[in-house]
Amino acid sequence: MSLVQSIDQVALAPAYLAALTAVAVLVVDLIVPGRRVPALVAAALGTTATGVVAVLVGLGPARATFCTAGGTLPGGVPVDRSCSYVADHVGALVAVAFCAVTLVVLALSTPVLAARVAPTGEYLFLLAASLTGGVVLGYARDLITLIIAVETLTLPLYVLIGLRRRASRATGPDEPGAPAEAASGALTFFVISVVSTTVTLLGAALLYALTGAVHLDRIAAALAHRDDLHGVPLTSAAVLLVLVGLAFKLAAVPFHGWAPVSYDGAPLPVTAYLSTASKLGGVVALLYVTVFALGPWLSVVGPLLAVLAVASMTVGNLAALRQRRMVRLLAFSSVAQAGYLLAPLGAFAAAAGRSGAARHTLTAATLGYTIFYLLLELGAFGALIALRGAGSGGEIDEYRGAGRVRPLTAAALAFALIGLAGLPPSLAGLFAKITVVRAALTGGTAWLAVLIALNAVLGLVYYLRVVVVLYRPGEYRPVPVRPLLAGVLALVTAAAVVAGFAPQLVLDAAALLP
Repeated sequence: MSLVQSIDQVALAPAYLAALTAVAVLVVDLIVPGRRVPALVAAALGTTATGVVAVLVGLGPARATFCTAGGTLPGGVPVDRSCSYVADHVGALVAVAFCAVTLVVLALSTPVLAARVAPTGEYLFLLAASLTGGVVLGYARDLITLIIAVETLTLPLYVLIGLRRRASRATGPDEPGAPAEAASGALTFFVISVVSTTVTLLGAALLYALTGAVHLDRIAAALAHRDDLHGVPLTSAAVLLVLVGLAFKLAAVPFHGWAPVSYDGAPLPVTAYLSTASKLGGVVALLYVTVFALGPWLSVVGPLLAVLAVASMTVGNLAALRQRRMVRLLAFSSVAQAGYLLAPLGAFAAAAGRSGAARHTLTAATLGYTIFYLLLELGAFGALIALRGAGSGGEIDEYRGAGRVRPLTAAALAFALIGLAGLPPSLAGLFAKITVVRAALTGGTAWLAVLIALNAVLGLVYYLRVVVVLYRPGEYRPVPVRPLLAGVLALVTAAAVVAGFAPQLVLDAAALLP
């Protein structure tokens, strides 16, 4: 097959800007060392510009680059022109989501940077580098580009978790959040991530050996038209390896062991980014591989994702019931939330013989739930940072009385936790749970919908326990709240309220997925 060597620079513009932001932050920090405001402004402007350009590119017709001409795959399967990088509406939505998460985390990082817990230049550079991976991931349409984008998103997080050069005033040297715990969390994340990446690469290599293709659409064509692949157990093994490896980014069982250690060891803003951007990357990668490449293999994909969903929900909720530290509770909550994110895709198999509209509903439900989750999770961590400053998350009992001393901040935290539980008045969380249950029923998997409902009830116990603690009498010690942090927390909470009253806005955006 001949290569078409035309490169569309406009399609690549969002990725260029994200990478340029990372470089600009380092240059600004070099010119004015030790001053965090100029570097923060550079990072915020670069991230905003990336999101704006992604929208502008996405408004027009789809643009593609790094393309291969049509031809014939091994086994005589004819294929059309395929591209590794496609700038379309879906890619724009993903890029804007990553930019929005990064902007919020930049604002949440001001207490940590002001306390000099982490060096400003390196911290912001790593955030921008991770953003670059997320932006490219939205446009990736072959396994190689997708895996490299996922790793570019993840690699900076290893360093960010351990980038605590000293304990803050609010954090003792021996409690979680101190440098030793941060290093332990970073190492745990690194080791498990290496294993998951190896598993993913092995599955991708097997898929290439079997189909002769790396482009997602060509893998789908080979799986759909080559009956001989259905009788090869190695094909099922390749599919399983790819999906299980990518599930690591979601902190889904069985690759969930890194979450509590890494979440609790990292500075709180890094934990906020880790629990949102990494999970968003995992959802996008799994969606792309499942929808664009493995659609003809639903009999294998669906049951596997359903099992991962049920295991993640159950293990995460049961482990969260026993937690006494706030961030560890949210870490296991994140594992459970990964199960809810996977559940609609788990219903994919049952929709194999149904209409394309039914299958579209299932994939849109996953992306819609992800957007609801991002709003609520950012709100929860924003409130924690406002209550704790540059310190660690601390014990749950340390929040006693916070509702009386800081009523608005405690109300924002309670609102986010109630939303994650799926209860009103946080309608965003309620509609998120309804969306997932409806998707399971649409896929014909009533048993999965029942398990989702049961796990949601189980999650109520630990979410409401934290809310009750906030309003019990206690000796909560307030910390100063920066205006920027307070403003962003109010903005995120308001966005979650709007999403609850107008959920169709989120669902319509999620429906962009073809």
